[in-house]
Amino acid sequence: MSFQTPAGVRRTDCENGLTVLSEFVPGRRTVAFGAWVRYGTLQEPVEQMGLAHLLEHMVFKGTARRSAKEIALSLESLGGSLDAYTEREFTSYQARVLDRHLSTAVDVIGDLIFNARLSSEDLALERQVILEEIAMVEDTPDDVVFDLHNEALWGTHPHGFRILGTRESVQALTADHLHALRASHYRPSGLVVAAAGNVTHEELLDVLGVHGWLDQPAVTVPPRDVPAATPHYGVQRHHARKDVSQVHLVLGSDGPRHGEPRRYAFELTSTLLGGGMSSRLFQRVREELGLAYSVYHFHSPYFDVGHHGVYLASAPGTAQKALDAVREIMSDVAANGLPEDEIAAGRQQLAGQLVMSLESVSARMYRAATSALYHEPVRTVDQMLADVDAIDVDSVLDVAREYFDPARMTLVSHGPKAVR
Repeated sequence: MSFQTPAGVRRTDCENGLTVLSEFVPGRRTVAFGAWVRYGTLQEPVEQMGLAHLLEHMVFKGTARRSAKEIALSLESLGGSLDAYTEREFTSYQARVLDRHLSTAVDVIGDLIFNARLSSEDLALERQVILEEIAMVEDTPDDVVFDLHNEALWGTHPHGFRILGTRESVQALTADHLHALRASHYRPSGLVVAAAGNVTHEELLDVLGVHGWLDQPAVTVPPRDVPAATPHYGVQRHHARKDVSQVHLVLGSDGPRHGEPRRYAFELTSTLLGGGMSSRLFQRVREELGLAYSVYHFHSPYFDVGHHGVYLASAPGTAQKALDAVREIMSDVAANGLPEDEIAAGRQQLAGQLVMSLESVSARMYRAATSALYHEPVRTVDQMLADVDAIDVDSVLDVAREYFDPARMTLVSHGPKAVR
């Protein structure tokens, strides 16, 4: 089945279960191509934490046709790029190339997904690389504090798991685990493929066919089975650390999920609260009080829930004062919302961010893939701008009262001194 959305994205659901999306972007001479596997940290049992991330690493160790070095050279030698990442819900493999090299990109990523060796010898080496990556995160307090906050907010739920896994879980993973995961989820019906740039949908389907994507057998992929997440509100935890000079903290809670109807009102509130140099948090905590170099609001939406909050880092002697200022600002927004003049400025800021974010072919590829991954329609720019223009005082107050009250948030600090 094939169709085109009003936004110009074309989609084909192939007979073997593969979902293919594309958008032709005129005036470009490049193509972004990617494949998303519907498996991430949320699907992992606790004893296999880090498996999805380990498999993402292992496919680059070599295939039946290419060595690790040949994989590295395959697109870099053409001036392109090849990358992969693991997140909570998906694992993604992506390339950006000149339009004339699309076939090579499709061939290489298909080779990684379907033909990686996954040998025990390679695993012994790559396991050590992952352990070094874990150590690197642990040495980076502004990274590890987010893992600590996830654990405090979500407890034993997979939303609280570490994407990299732990030393213990990674040490316990075997080549059999890797082969089992590939056999169960690295299948056409578990994949979404998307491309954007100087490529037609027919060309993309032809190239996928040439390189065997459409000949892969149709295999039923286990359905997404993630228990409902229940956040732990009001938790306060401090993780003492004497070898850093700042207290790093996250104050946050659950937030809107993907597809939340009020997402634009939430994003506008997030932007005005802590989304840039003009935001309330930046102006108060950094510019007026001089208590932090970095302070911002973040939001990560997922299929069933979201995660949002404020991050900042401050010296041990000023961290509490900085946190008090954050709470004061958030309490005011939660109680009173935002005035119309700020909302009007925020609408302009958010509209600009949305439109400019779609200027690159990679962003267009992401938009197409996201529509399939989260079962959402692809919205045109005019539709998105109309939604932004519809944000008013009442819609902002609605999301502010539900999500931005610091009293419902969990606090985690990491550094030489506790805050409360």
